[in-house]
Amino acid sequence: MAAVDLRGKNALVTGSSRGLGKQYALDLARSGANVIIHDVNNEAAAQFNEAPSGTHVAKQIAETFGVNSVFIPADLSDAIQVKAMIDQSVEALGSIDILVNNAGGDIGYQTARPDPNDALDISVEDIRSVVERNLLSTMYACKFAGLHMRERRSGKIVNVGSVAGHLPVTQGIIYAAVKMGISQYTRSLAEQLRPFDVNVNCISPAPTYTARFLATRTVESEEGRSRLQRIAQPEDMSNIVLFLCGPQSDALSGETIVCWK
Repeated sequence: MAAVDLRGKNALVTGSSRGLGKQYALDLARSGANVIIHDVNNEAAAQFNEAPSGTHVAKQIAETFGVNSVFIPADLSDAIQVKAMIDQSVEALGSIDILVNNAGGDIGYQTARPDPNDALDISVEDIRSVVERNLLSTMYACKFAGLHMRERRSGKIVNVGSVAGHLPVTQGIIYAAVKMGISQYTRSLAEQLRPFDVNVNCISPAPTYTARFLATRTVESEEGRSRLQRIAQPEDMSNIVLFLCGPQSDALSGETIVCWK
């Protein structure tokens, strides 16, 4: 496959000051796109020592790849803040050609992960936290960016689900359910935006090495496992996101790419 050329495109990647989102942003910029870096606040990037700040990440991207990049904070569980983020992104770059809805995670209301993390003993507050951080945040961003793309009759939206949404689980049940919901939402939004030449697809990443992944899990030895059995590297998932953002996927909409491991 030819290299993805995104010169002249403007991308917004949510949750991109750290983790997989940061990798997506770096690779979009490497392909020539201007990139909006987002997180809930400027300090979030430092939580797992991935970067000093969101502003630092944007500056680093701009200097390294010669593209425009700015940091915009927003709490994506608040629709008013999401709309403001979209408006500020358009003001900063002129348009949004690419939206990657990466922000999310199996995160509790007051803890790194819900505990308990099942369907019955989990607290109501943790249920709300997981639904807001993953499903509602995706819907809000798609709504406001989608209106912009519909008016321009152009755009690519990549929603981020999880392989957990395609498997029966006993832990992280709420997280798995909302990630499966993102796949269905993607399929339906794609139909609504199909007449306006806006592509909407979803990637459901496999377990992937990130700083938060390593900080919240015990990783067993992978000795003897094949490449398709090992925990993924960020670049593995980012290559798929690049495909969905680039011209090679122009005829693809409404699909979910599930990265089985």
